[in-house]
Amino acid sequence: MAKVCDFGKEIKKRLVDIDQTQEWLITQVTKDTGKYFDSGYLHRILRGEIATPGIVMSISKILEIPAPKD
Repeated sequence: MAKVCDFGKEIKKRLVDIDQTQEWLITQVTKDTGKYFDSGYLHRILRGEIATPGIVMSISKILEIPAPKD
């Protein structure tokens, strides 16, 4: 099982706090950015494999959590 990075943990915790699913987040990010975003993409962000700036900023904005520091 791949490890979840700190930003990924924040995403997962926040989704629990607001009682929403990863599918809901994917829909919100797609609406917000107009970019392709799916569960595979989200999983790679959760593991810290990728950190596309526009997508990361959108997730941070939607979930009201701080963006990760480089």
